[in-house]
Amino acid sequence: MNDVKPQNLIFIMSDQHNKAMTGCYGNDVIKTPNIDRIAQEGVRFNNAYCSCPLCVPSRSSFVTGIMPHEGGFWDNAQAFGGGYESFGSQLYKQGYNVTTIGKMHLESDTPKTGFHDQRIPLHMVNGKGDIYGCIRNDKVARPQFKKSLENAGPGMSDYIRYDREIAQRAISYIKNEGENSSKPFVLYLGFVSPHFPLNAPKEYFDLYDIDDIELPSQFDKSQWPNHPVIQEYRKYCNTENISEEVAKKALHAYYAMCSFLDEQIGKVLDALDNSDIVDSTRVIYTSDHGDTMGNHGVFFKSTMYEGSVGIPLLMKGSGIKPNTSVDSPVSLLDMYPTILDCVGAEDTDKSIKRHGISLFETIANPNYNRPIISEYHAFGINVGEFMLRKGDYKYIYYTEGEPMLFDIKNDPNENVDLSLVTEYNTIKNKMEEDLYSLINPDEISKQAFLSQEKVLDEYGGEEGFLKNFKPLVFSPIPKGI
Repeated sequence: MNDVKPQNLIFIMSDQHNKAMTGCYGNDVIKTPNIDRIAQEGVRFNNAYCSCPLCVPSRSSFVTGIMPHEGGFWDNAQAFGGGYESFGSQLYKQGYNVTTIGKMHLESDTPKTGFHDQRIPLHMVNGKGDIYGCIRNDKVARPQFKKSLENAGPGMSDYIRYDREIAQRAISYIKNEGENSSKPFVLYLGFVSPHFPLNAPKEYFDLYDIDDIELPSQFDKSQWPNHPVIQEYRKYCNTENISEEVAKKALHAYYAMCSFLDEQIGKVLDALDNSDIVDSTRVIYTSDHGDTMGNHGVFFKSTMYEGSVGIPLLMKGSGIKPNTSVDSPVSLLDMYPTILDCVGAEDTDKSIKRHGISLFETIANPNYNRPIISEYHAFGINVGEFMLRKGDYKYIYYTEGEPMLFDIKNDPNENVDLSLVTEYNTIKNKMEEDLYSLINPDEISKQAFLSQEKVLDEYGGEEGFLKNFKPLVFSPIPKGI
């Protein structure tokens, strides 16, 4: 937008942060004063979504501004490595400095992605990523996922050390480089917390009394939605029999990690506040996707429940009224035009259509209720999975099996699947019609399976790959950290 004042931008992205685990989104127990501070000084988007509830597709989509199926970003083995204009390449060509510190999770650190100044980046391992996740049938599972819940507790991890280093390097950048920039810059910070493993130093656990942490919504088996796709996902993750004790221990750890993340963000904000560029710098905070953390008897990401596909999204700075909120649904795809707007750059790439709309436009038109789509084509979900958020309703389409329908405004915890209520058949059918008017989910799903089959063919097919497969639960941090 031409009327947006060009300024610096510090863009902060965490990993797997359920927005309900923040004070500014209504959690009275969690301690996230610095994230809340961004909301208090700016705007909170109440209905923000990622384009895929999985790390690599979401991040590849985020940097290119296109849907995962448009770029072939199907899973954690097929990432952006060039071939499209990223917001980094657009800004680089126009003479803007773009520095990334931390996790990006693209194919590699190649300049072909458009990001020429990457510091301690975390990308796909050897450019290959999670090949195992390309196998999508009921013959495979990840029983080790349950262990990550059972092993939750105080302790250190590589990710804790990594996030601390990211914060320190960000502070150094603000002091030594940001203040000397003659043109608006973009500083992207990619924190890993609160991504598993569920470990954080003891002082963050001590912030909470575990008895104050409530059990997840619909945690009891008698309340579980019995949709076959969701049941199959629980089976894949080995979470069909999680005790209340393990669930609360995992939630305690997740809360601790959110507070650890918040402290790192606070260090960056403090450095900015004490710099000469505080009045000429905007800040955006978001996450690549969420984590259901036990709601509906489901843990982790991959589903289209709010805890997984919904994301926190906050922005503060010039042109943004403090302590405001926007209900109109928005997407992580909107970050592409928003980032360009923030620094005063133009979108010069006419080779591909992008779907995002600058957040400044949404702020100016808060009642603008456009449809938002998300998709998923990876491990644990053996059919095509799509979400359409339009108005108050969210429709979840599976290429096999019955859909799901929720009234997010009146049922934010998604406890009542309206697709099972006859009176809502008209709305359900209209939502399906609207989805098909925007994309062809069945054809897209076929493309995903074919692409994943080709990836596995390089290893002798599914059977050949599994012969030499050694599980890697978490992406390793850069050497030397």
